[in-house]
Amino acid sequence: MVHDRQSAWDLLCEYTVSESLRKHALGVEAAMRAMAIKYDGDPNIWGITGLLHDFDYEKYPTADEHPYKGVEILKALDYPQEILDAIMGHAEYTGVERKTLMAKSLFAVDELVGFTFAVTYVRPSKAILEVKPKSIRKKLKQKSFAASVNRDDIVQSMQELELDENEHFQFVIDALCGVAEDVGLAGIAPE
Repeated sequence: MVHDRQSAWDLLCEYTVSESLRKHALGVEAAMRAMAIKYDGDPNIWGITGLLHDFDYEKYPTADEHPYKGVEILKALDYPQEILDAIMGHAEYTGVERKTLMAKSLFAVDELVGFTFAVTYVRPSKAILEVKPKSIRKKLKQKSFAASVNRDDIVQSMQELELDENEHFQFVIDALCGVAEDVGLAGIAPE
């Protein structure tokens, strides 16, 4: 089977009807494509990995099922092992070690992309262009804000790749700026 971006998008849409989950997938895809360029990886493979990392979550939301069911489906469709391993490794509870830069990168952007969406949504303009690393850092300290985001994963992922917090936050913001229109982060027109 050919594993191009369109077939990955079609698979995502087959399993995920929620617009917010689709936008999250697009955001993680954009961040993964940027990470691929940073680490000399294949932007297409890394992007598809980001796009599909949670494709099974809506149908299989429990820790007993996600991402295990999705990886079974991808394996049956002959997706490369490196993609399967990265998807398994993005969920800390699977116990799958992140051995590749792609796997570590997925772990490093997944929670942060979701958190950055939340930070953007509470801005009056709802525009990613106005989000700064200090805004993310400030909101991370507020445990009640976007409480479902695992802050420990964000910290651990940056340690795994030896990333500077400010640089990584800005890196993800920049990646999301590139797809702002597609993911609903372009902002609202002032009244």
